[in-house]
Amino acid sequence: MILVDDLVVRFGHVVAVGGVSFAVRPGEAFGLLGPNGAGKTTTVRVLATLLPATGGRAMVAGYDVRREGLEVRASIGYIPQALSADGALTARENLEFYARVTGVPRGVRKERIADAVDAMEIGEWLDRLARTLSGGMLRRLEIATALLNRPPVLLLDEPTVGLDPNARRVVWERLHALREHSGTTILVTTHLMEEAERQCDRLAIMDHGQLVAQGTPEDLLASHEAAALEDVFVAVTGKMIEEGGNIRDVRRQRRIAGRLG
Repeated sequence: MILVDDLVVRFGHVVAVGGVSFAVRPGEAFGLLGPNGAGKTTTVRVLATLLPATGGRAMVAGYDVRREGLEVRASIGYIPQALSADGALTARENLEFYARVTGVPRGVRKERIADAVDAMEIGEWLDRLARTLSGGMLRRLEIATALLNRPPVLLLDEPTVGLDPNARRVVWERLHALREHSGTTILVTTHLMEEAERQCDRLAIMDHGQLVAQGTPEDLLASHEAAALEDVFVAVTGKMIEEGGNIRDVRRQRRIAGRLG
């Protein structure tokens, strides 16, 4: 469902992604790990057609991100790092707005919204303003908005950053239920090694724009004779794990990336 072949992204003389290749199978949960600045978000933004690649090839759901951007956008749900729901609107109004902007036909909007609400179990607080919701609730709302066009692929950029352990668990429970019900393919970036090991079928670790390790969590642990994924991470990157930062940090990073793009 996702193919990345020798992907290169440069910002002037800075190489953000330097020849990365990996593939994600249909229905798989694939984790992209790495220190801050490793190139994870840049890679996801290319797959979401938000950033052009300098070289190489990337395909999503059988469509080339360079030549078939409209088809790619119709095939994905994308959740960025920063919370993007409109706090001045209710959860229901956010869903209705995203249904319109993602081109969901008027005749099926009500059904699509109801299905997304059921999938993420958010029906109890549809009439609450988004700004009154907790971080975990907002993430579930955002994932619900990303499901409105029934995408076969979900691109999630640190979807649980800043959430408490219980909220993370609930978000992943709903994502796995979605995979089982609809066969949705998930690509997720995260700094949380326990989350990656527990929730992802396979992992790729990036550092300085390069892919430095790839495999199932079990294979990575065995090949590095490691007791924990944190040890594998340190072995292949030479760095300790860094959290993704707070929402203010993430928003600043996204503004900078947007200007560079």
